[in-house]
Amino acid sequence: MSAVDILRLVLRYAHLIGFAALLGAAVAQYVSGKLRINQVMVWAALAQLVTGLALAAPLGRDEDDMPHPAKLGVKLVLAIMIFVMVFFSRRRESVNRGHFSAIIGLLLVTVGVATFWQ
Repeated sequence: MSAVDILRLVLRYAHLIGFAALLGAAVAQYVSGKLRINQVMVWAALAQLVTGLALAAPLGRDEDDMPHPAKLGVKLVLAIMIFVMVFFSRRRESVNRGHFSAIIGLLLVTVGVATFWQ
């Protein structure tokens, strides 16, 4: 296994940790009844965006192993939307239920795109 392969695996691991942290923090806030964007959600959304961009880089892959450009574009747009929704709502005492549900929904759509779009 080359150093580039190890780097790609570490990035994927960090990407999954960011997903788990964002979803876990969002669901915990939703279940508690007080809908507020916490610091875990902000940092996890940032981690998702940064590691996703890094994973989209070629990193020594050949053309046959590269993800579809449209898939990368859709995931980038979704990640930016999630980050913007989290970042600009972070200072509010409470967030509208629809806004908060949209964050969770977009996160789940992003996972669906990653999983089912081959």
